[in-house]
Amino acid sequence: MRLSHFAILALVAPIALAAQQPPAAPPANPITTAFRTRISALHRNIAQAFDSIPESKFTFKPTPAQLSIGFIAQHIASDDYFFCNNFGALKGTRAAEDTATADSVKATWPKVKLVTRLRESFAFCDQAIAQLDDAKLGEQVSVTFGGNSRTVARAGMVLGHAIDLADHYSQLANYMRLNNILPPTALPRPRPPGN
Repeated sequence: MRLSHFAILALVAPIALAAQQPPAAPPANPITTAFRTRISALHRNIAQAFDSIPESKFTFKPTPAQLSIGFIAQHIASDDYFFCNNFGALKGTRAAEDTATADSVKATWPKVKLVTRLRESFAFCDQAIAQLDDAKLGEQVSVTFGGNSRTVARAGMVLGHAIDLADHYSQLANYMRLNNILPPTALPRPRPPGN
């Protein structure tokens, strides 16, 4: 009888103690924090994907109508500046070669050059999103694309960036699988000791 009382007490005591703890304070900017966390994870996955794809595969595309792996690399870097330049006052600068060269030509650059440009765009976006807080997400920004300008909420640019990155990571993951390369998110995860 004593043993069963002790077992019940051992199970209930931690729950009772946890219930007495004050709840953790929510982050100061939960929406921006969620965006920042998701974008950071996508940057990491995309960088790891490009690192693991051999340069010989950068011309690969599943069908003639689809983008090559090299084209995707330069496209993501360009998109990063398009979206992240609208996160606040901080604006990214790019070399004239990057803005004056046709996308189809940039897609044929060596892997090291494409990946360097991509990592530079990720670093800029990390700085750009650091200037955001939840109050600034509702601000209106003017966006020009294809010669047309429109006004959108800054949140739309941040959400658009996260969706664009997720779309291109999915595209890369499919291309990798078609080349018998496991995408970063499909690699086995380390297991905690004892499991």
